Amino acid sequence: MMGIYDLFWMSIRSFRANKLRSFLTTLGIVIGVSAVIAMLSVGEGASRKIQEQIASIGSNLLIVLPGSTTAGGVRMGLGTQPTLSLTDAQAVVRECPSVLRVAPIKAGVAQLVYGSMNWSTGVVGTTQDYFEIRDWKVVSGRVFGEEDVRSASKVAVLGQTVVENLFVGDDPVGKVIRIKGMPFMVIGVLERKGQSPMGQDQDDTVIVPISSAQRFLFGTAFPGQIDRMMVQALGPNSIEDAEKEVKQTILQRHRQEDFTVRNLSQFLQVQQESARVMSLLLLSVACVSLLVGGIGIMNIMLVSVAERTREIGIRMAVGARVWDIRGQFLLEALILSTLGGMVGIAVGVIASYSISRAFGWAVVISPFHILVAFSFSFLVGVIFGFYPAYKASKLNPVDALRYE
Repeated sequence: MMGIYDLFWMSIRSFRANKLRSFLTTLGIVIGVSAVIAMLSVGEGASRKIQEQIASIGSNLLIVLPGSTTAGGVRMGLGTQPTLSLTDAQAVVRECPSVLRVAPIKAGVAQLVYGSMNWSTGVVGTTQDYFEIRDWKVVSGRVFGEEDVRSASKVAVLGQTVVENLFVGDDPVGKVIRIKGMPFMVIGVLERKGQSPMGQDQDDTVIVPISSAQRFLFGTAFPGQIDRMMVQALGPNSIEDAEKEVKQTILQRHRQEDFTVRNLSQFLQVQQESARVMSLLLLSVACVSLLVGGIGIMNIMLVSVAERTREIGIRMAVGARVWDIRGQFLLEALILSTLGGMVGIAVGVIASYSISRAFGWAVVISPFHILVAFSFSFLVGVIFGFYPAYKASKLNPVDALRYE
């Protein structure tokens, strides 16, 4: 019985004798494996990006929105009816054991002015818990505290986009800006957050104490009214309990369900499921390429068996066993598929980084993806190389020697 070393070099000599045919045979595997690598890396990158964007909003988070109004039979959207108040937020903190923090929000759009520069942006009035809920740190200065909220201090914390448009190269901390004509001292600059899952620039914002926003910027005829509140649960396992407790607490106070509680964890699951489905669809297309490559290997191996029938007959006549013949052709198929797989991995990695640079997409190439792609190429060689090898090993030596 021939050893694996002899079979290997016999296969290599066969490939050298038909270089172009061998190259074209492996091309299908190269395309399939590179497509698998590219699709997996793009899919994983999209999933990570979604997780990062959701995490940038806050972890273990619930959003409570006011209800909708109806005018002339036309129903408005959520948040159009002022049904939430500061006392609701205080009640949620006090009466919901699964809730860690609550940040009431009173927001609007205002024109900012500093010297000769001006910029229109969103202004968020909230409490100091807002920064903890969103895990938003300052890169310079400080955030406002409970005393600033209690005394309605005219202080502001700026996002990076606002700093870039108002203070070109200057340090804004300690400077005074005017918001809707009211002077506010800049006490801090927030770290960069980037885009939200909805594509909004989270750094284009100014954050002020909620009492200051209500008194000086966005006062309404409803004292204590807020636009929404962000609720942080104790942990990932407490989100459902926190959601039930928040609903029950506000319902008891309002005696009607004129509000909506949104669970951002469900939003994350929906986004991840969408990314996963898209990845599976793309991966299935890549697997079709591998299947086509495997059929190409089987086709070429069947042709090779037919061309080398007399060689097979001679080897059988001099003592080659069934497994020698079968092993030889199976090994040739495996060499073609694994060689194509290795080249395909290299092409796939290059293609992934090219896609990332060309379109700005996040890609993640992990050893697991490479292992999966290589395993696919190996299996293709085994599955599609077995039948030609089996057919060659079952030839009758006498008939094989007479074959022309």
